[in-house]
Amino acid sequence: MGRDEQGTADTTRALQALAIAGAVAALAGTSPAAHAEPAIAGDDQPQSRILGGTGATTDDTPWVVALTDRYGNQYCGGTLIRAGEVITAAHCAHDPLTGAERSPKDIRVIAGRTDLRSSQGDEAQVDDVWVHPGYEDFTTGDDLAVLKLSAPLPQRPLPVVAPGDTTSYEPGTKARVYGWGRTSEDGPASDTLRSVEVPVAADDTCRSAYPTYDSRSMFCAGYPEGGRDACAGDSGGPIVADGRLIGVVSYGTGCGRPGTPGVYTRLASYVP
Repeated sequence: MGRDEQGTADTTRALQALAIAGAVAALAGTSPAAHAEPAIAGDDQPQSRILGGTGATTDDTPWVVALTDRYGNQYCGGTLIRAGEVITAAHCAHDPLTGAERSPKDIRVIAGRTDLRSSQGDEAQVDDVWVHPGYEDFTTGDDLAVLKLSAPLPQRPLPVVAPGDTTSYEPGTKARVYGWGRTSEDGPASDTLRSVEVPVAADDTCRSAYPTYDSRSMFCAGYPEGGRDACAGDSGGPIVADGRLIGVVSYGTGCGRPGTPGVYTRLASYVP
């Protein structure tokens, strides 16, 4: 779902209008300063989306990458799993306004850049985008995509959870999420990488919060009282436990609200 050159001005105005209207967005954002997201009717509807976290650095987490469009707007995150491959969310591979798949030429991968306002690190173009064939919407599961890069990146990849692993998803397991998304539900995006630790939640807790929750393809993480969570602009980014990538930021209702943990793609169901 790529944006063509002629539609850029209209798209920009549309995104600005959505932001002014306070539209709810799908865990995606725009770069250095503001994050653009697809609108969903109603503030209490699930939305694709670090809140209550701390600063992080790509020196310590070189596998965290930012996704930008051809104009340099950051809208999602991802994880380098091999020198030439990045895992992200399927909804990050779709244009939030049209729903069409983004063209590979409209996606840039930025690695090794803690501060998106800098020129630190490396940029890579995307040759091909694989979207899980079962994906329809982030609320129905299979929210997974793989970006194949035109050239390998020098940053260290992150190991992925083993197929069929269950221990990484046991309730109470501490996991850490990374991204450049909003630092409050209605606040601005972060120019610098941030992270937050959240516990994996029980499946019953997830089902109570999200009627379409599917434990095969999803898991939840967050505190019952809220306050710490992924947020808009963090979509597609990593959630890590025991030094392995166990999930992809997918969606949630608001950011850090009590009783509504964040939802993540359960990678153990998809690897290799």
